[in-house]
Amino acid sequence: MQFQTILDEINTEIRPLLGTGGAVATYIPALARVSPLQFGIALRTFGGQEAAAGDSATPFSIQSMSKVFSLTLAMRSLGETLWQRIGREPSGSPFNSLVQLETERGIPRNPFINAGAIAVADRLLSQGDAKTNLLALLSDLCGEAIHIDAEVAHSEADTGFRNAALANFMKAFGTLDNNTAQVLDVYFNQCAISMNCVQVARAAGYLCRDGAPPYAGPRVITEAQTRRVNALMLTCGTYDAAGEFAFRIGLPCKSGVGGGIVAVVPDTLTLCVWSPALDATGNSHLGRIALELFVTKTGLSVF
Repeated sequence: MQFQTILDEINTEIRPLLGTGGAVATYIPALARVSPLQFGIALRTFGGQEAAAGDSATPFSIQSMSKVFSLTLAMRSLGETLWQRIGREPSGSPFNSLVQLETERGIPRNPFINAGAIAVADRLLSQGDAKTNLLALLSDLCGEAIHIDAEVAHSEADTGFRNAALANFMKAFGTLDNNTAQVLDVYFNQCAISMNCVQVARAAGYLCRDGAPPYAGPRVITEAQTRRVNALMLTCGTYDAAGEFAFRIGLPCKSGVGGGIVAVVPDTLTLCVWSPALDATGNSHLGRIALELFVTKTGLSVF
């Protein structure tokens, strides 16, 4: 399959749509300044073939896409004990909702909503230097040094009042072990990691390789754990639009409010799209359209 030709076609079809729908995330000041007139797409196949088009080399804030990698670290170090305080069900609510936490006594519905990712950050903090370990994992996976955007991290911390409320609420129920300020520091910094589409497609390569790394090295997670991460991405990875993504795209996906979406075709490839303007559910408006074009042109789906 000529993936480069397909990505070039998608880029050509998406370009005229830039600026025609969605809006950048304004509740994080550093993201509010990002131009919405950008689109990138990149993929890496199971065998190492790469293709990219558009603004695929432009760094962006991966935001909630980081939750895939923090979850991977936590599953690797904690195994099944991770799920004692975190659920595995779709939320059907906005990613920063407080409502379910109260009715479910401080147990987040899944690791991909903000409360769940904060609980994962708490588990990682108990294991050591969570920020360093996460950056080391990402750097190893994509073969390049990965960094945190300090400006975005500060912007997250300055405006993250709802996330602070989530953390304090869970602390009150005994879900978090560590100091909430330290946990939030891990969470805000992981969301502020800066990568481009090519790097994300590479880093996620283990998810289409049954847990084997995209380059040389030890297995990232087990085959069973890889299937579970992909299952959670399919059912919970795009906030309260997960059903719509499964219906229209049919691939495990994880989005972030920086405008990125990473998608997995098991045993075949990983794909990253990026366009900063978001739809009403917090997912990239043109990223979703690009993924629909990709599955239409390739016929690739888990269904």
